[in-house]
Amino acid sequence: MTAAGPADGLQLADVDEPQITAPTQIKVHLKAAGVNPVDTKIRSRGLLYPDADLPAILGCDGAGVVVETGDKVTRFMPGDDVWFCNGGLGGAQGNYAEYTVLDEKEAEMKPRRLSYEEAAALPLVSITAWEALFDRAGLKARQTVLIHAGAGGVGHVAIQLAKSAGARVATTVSTDEKAYFVKRLGADKVIHYRDSDFVEEVRAWTNGEGVDVVLESVNPDIFQRSLSAARVYGHVNTLLDPGTTIDWKEARNRNLGISFTLMLTPMLMDLAEARRRQGKILHRCAKLVTDFKLKPSITDVLPLRDAAVAHRMIEEGHTQGKIVLSI
Repeated sequence: MTAAGPADGLQLADVDEPQITAPTQIKVHLKAAGVNPVDTKIRSRGLLYPDADLPAILGCDGAGVVVETGDKVTRFMPGDDVWFCNGGLGGAQGNYAEYTVLDEKEAEMKPRRLSYEEAAALPLVSITAWEALFDRAGLKARQTVLIHAGAGGVGHVAIQLAKSAGARVATTVSTDEKAYFVKRLGADKVIHYRDSDFVEEVRAWTNGEGVDVVLESVNPDIFQRSLSAARVYGHVNTLLDPGTTIDWKEARNRNLGISFTLMLTPMLMDLAEARRRQGKILHRCAKLVTDFKLKPSITDVLPLRDAAVAHRMIEEGHTQGKIVLSI
């Protein structure tokens, strides 16, 4: 990233190869990097750490092969396949690169069932969906959940996680193609939000009660309306800032739990224990992958030199699943 602003600010360049500087670090030959909406926001708005210098290497999600280890590394050895969500926020190098160095505690063993591209597509969205559904909203078996934008990066993973936990899932989509996609993932109720009112649809689906949990990731208006889609004593979680104009009367009258999920907080605030918990989440997701209960959907795999193209695709909106850079 050479400058904040348009995607053209992403340039392919040669930089010094990163080196291990601490005994618990590993050096990874990256094979693939996931591209997430947060990457485009960092690039377009310059949302980097205050002490970050340009040019910077973006990309939070990575997968690759360990090629070197520090003297005190105990979890990995050269040749191990790993996946992780680390770096790319300006303070630490991201994964739009051939090599990266990170502490061993930030990485997990890549599930054998996944290709490098598939593995790079999952960490950020999987941890986000897990924290939102289970850690914040406490979703349990036989409960109902409304997942907005079910065909998106977080949404399509959230559907699979919710189904693996035994919940009943309603989700919103914009096209017949996306409706078919989310049904294949296991969605029990598919709502075409352009053709119908999702609140009315959810109420009808739950015999007038509303869902136990709502996962919102679209905009403040959808968040506001989602308060009416949750049952009394239900829970609404949002991945976004709902803004300052929300009318909280419905939430109060219905005794709703309201929560926020920003899975990048442990990285932004350097919270070691929280990062270890996220590593455990990734380990649990690996088990779901092995058990055929979780699999990413990849819209496109582009070469590293086309990182700007990937950013434009995300910014155009309505992508299905994830976009990955092959390195």
